[in-house]
Amino acid sequence: FTMTIRPLIAATLMGFALVSFARAEEKTIVGVAAGNDSFKTLVAAVKAAGLVEALEGKGPFTVFAPTDEAFAKLGKDKIEALLKDKETLGAILKYHVVSGKVMAEQAVKLNGKSAKTLNGKEFKIEVKDGGVLLNGKVKVIKTDITASNGVIHVIDAVLVP
Repeated sequence: FTMTIRPLIAATLMGFALVSFARAEEKTIVGVAAGNDSFKTLVAAVKAAGLVEALEGKGPFTVFAPTDEAFAKLGKDKIEALLKDKETLGAILKYHVVSGKVMAEQAVKLNGKSAKTLNGKEFKIEVKDGGVLLNGKVKVIKTDITASNGVIHVIDAVLVP
């Protein structure tokens, strides 16, 4: 009896894992960010800038997503001012998005090059001490969070164009 139950339980658990993975893949970049407690400020900023629809679009997009801690480095007053200035906020947020799906393995190969963002400006990519730095100071701290319309890489500071 035990011999036949174990494989059944294992197969069932594996099925649940595959279903939950498939559901994560179905979420857009905005959906994935909204489902993560580390991106509350980012999601609020995307909504305030009116960019939800764009980032739920077909893509693919690569988003360098600042955490709540990264936004906190700007200071509460600066964040509140940005949330009221839709144009500036939109320009800053678009500076965190690159067209196409660039996985970490590909990003590392871009050492010394620049990436053109959706706001038209570029940021520099460097590989240093085994990690990736943007503009020489913003660290990529987590990579390859996939979504149905692209990928998210988590960064430790807000990129300012």
